[in-house]
Amino acid sequence: MANIYYDDDANLQLLQGKTIAVLGYGSQGHAHALNAKESGLDVIVGLREGSASWAEAEAAGLKVTSVAEAAKAGDMVMVLLPDEVQGSVFKTDIAPHLEAGNVLAFGHGFNRVFHQVPTPDGVDVVMIAPKGPGHLVRRVFTEGGGVPCLIAVDADASGQAKPLALAYAKAIGGTRGGVIETTFREEAETDLFGEQAVLCGGVTELMQAGFDTLVDAGYQPEIAYFECVHEMKLIVDLIYEGGFETMRNSISNTAEYGDYRTGKRIITDETRAEMRRILSEIQSGEFAHEFLLDNQVGQPRLKTQRAAGARSLVSEVGRRLRKMMPFIAS
Repeated sequence: MANIYYDDDANLQLLQGKTIAVLGYGSQGHAHALNAKESGLDVIVGLREGSASWAEAEAAGLKVTSVAEAAKAGDMVMVLLPDEVQGSVFKTDIAPHLEAGNVLAFGHGFNRVFHQVPTPDGVDVVMIAPKGPGHLVRRVFTEGGGVPCLIAVDADASGQAKPLALAYAKAIGGTRGGVIETTFREEAETDLFGEQAVLCGGVTELMQAGFDTLVDAGYQPEIAYFECVHEMKLIVDLIYEGGFETMRNSISNTAEYGDYRTGKRIITDETRAEMRRILSEIQSGEFAHEFLLDNQVGQPRLKTQRAAGARSLVSEVGRRLRKMMPFIAS
């Protein structure tokens, strides 16, 4: 069983009087910075010169400076920059300013596990990873709750790395929801697998295949979109609220019978074998190498796939139908 920690297990006082440098102000960065500030901590945000987020962070009442200056000022440096730039930014703007006794923190294990960021001498290396997008981390915190987090310790120079990680998790609301202890490797590999095989790659390809099957059979694209794409949220929300049981209890008997009859014909032994191959590619570093190499040469594969997706029939139909439903945006 996993170790799970709550508010009473974390001491926010460990971070009082220290400067928390949050590098990045995107989805996670803005939530971490604002939540920690409202928890009474001294927060500084580090951004690249000319960042579009600079004025936004200042307007939120945060002190903003360059990444290098923030890393220099921070006693605890939380790196929430995009995965593909962390390695190079660490070398140029972070590593030169770290001192013994500092805490180097990450919201994801990718760059540590795949050898883009080494262990600085005398520095604690920890991870605090909320299990939800940044806007949810922020909203739930303002409502008095908290999104569950993962924590991990990769280097414990001070002997206090874990209590410090728990204190940071408390500052952003994680201990209100529960904090599960893990390792950098477990977090990185399971996160990448979940994204690729299920949450993003798996789900979108399944929806695309269902849409294509109906359209190719002569059904209207709009109907196919509603049945295979739009209604996915309804099902996922039910699972989110109460697991598979709540979802199956909420749908019709017809739908539930079809669920049991058909699911394993879609997710076959061959599909499961391919999932194991995907996990192996993640564990070996093959995916990380491919991803980082694509970024080094200007993201040609990523940009090509992104453009192709935007031009697809399912995307065109979805854009048109969403205009009929302005309530979605609100």
